[in-house]
Amino acid sequence: MSEEKIKYLEFIQNIVTRMNQNSFMIKGWTVAIVSALLAIYANKENKLFILISIFPVLIFMFLDSYYLWQERKFRHLYNKVLEENESKQIKLFSMNTNVGNECCKICYFKVLFSVTELVFYFSIMLGLVALYFLKG
Repeated sequence: MSEEKIKYLEFIQNIVTRMNQNSFMIKGWTVAIVSALLAIYANKENKLFILISIFPVLIFMFLDSYYLWQERKFRHLYNKVLEENESKQIKLFSMNTNVGNECCKICYFKVLFSVTELVFYFSIMLGLVALYFLKG
């Protein structure tokens, strides 16, 4: 494998790592904001704060899904570059993630409703909805 190709793969791996870190931070921000709003709810006993907590969860879910979607596209690009021999189908150092026919299978909505997203975000939303109706 050429030195240029190794450097190219390192660039792609750095992007995948950055997308993964962004996703992790978004999950952290979700927990922090929901916790803060629930603390305000506990202090004020105003159920409106429970409903308000749902909106950041939804926003962060869509944003987290976007980063996960980008991460999957770059992993696909990484695999394509790794598989590529000397055919030069992929321009060296190109960050175009629309490579090959399989790329179309990486759909944003499949990522949005993936197990990793649903378990984290819907469990939070389910807890918020349950808290709202149980504290009637």
